[in-house]
Amino acid sequence: MSAGAVARTATVSRKTKETEIEASINLDGTGTYDVSTGIGFLDHMLEQLSKHSLIDIRLQAKGDLHIDFHHTTEDTGLALGECLSKALGDRKGIRRYGSALIPMDETLTHVALDASNRPYLIWKVNFTRPKLGEMDTELFKEWFQAFAQTGGLTLHVWNQYGENNHHIVESSFKGLARALRHAVEIDPRAMAAVPSTKGVL
Repeated sequence: MSAGAVARTATVSRKTKETEIEASINLDGTGTYDVSTGIGFLDHMLEQLSKHSLIDIRLQAKGDLHIDFHHTTEDTGLALGECLSKALGDRKGIRRYGSALIPMDETLTHVALDASNRPYLIWKVNFTRPKLGEMDTELFKEWFQAFAQTGGLTLHVWNQYGENNHHIVESSFKGLARALRHAVEIDPRAMAAVPSTKGVL
């Protein structure tokens, strides 16, 4: 980040009867993370998101895991998406679009996004197992939906092929990370402009 630039950081606190979450991000970070949700596999995916996007993420969540993992999974997506949107501010100067094609052994996943402030998720990802560890595989769509909703992202995730469910999920998060990394970068050729003919996102 250049001297005099405004720090693109945000912190969100979210507390309901189901979850209690403290989250913060730095868009111009180095990919450092401190994540604890009580769900080991979700922690691993959020660490991948931070590492490969170079967005610093701190997230501490306590949820009603004695019921199931749904509320904690969804609410961490909502909190991180809200952080993203707050840190982007008026979205001036960003590249806006990003995409990544991520291979992981036998798996190939394509992620494309538009930081348009118009939330939409296309999820073309299928699993052959109901769980990964203790986590229901159907919950990954819930996380991506929540993150896109509060993050203001048009987000397309397409697993083109793959057999290993772990690889399918991980390539989706890594694809999101790499696409985000490009989309939220400041474009040195258009630092003062909102990337839209409307003049606002």
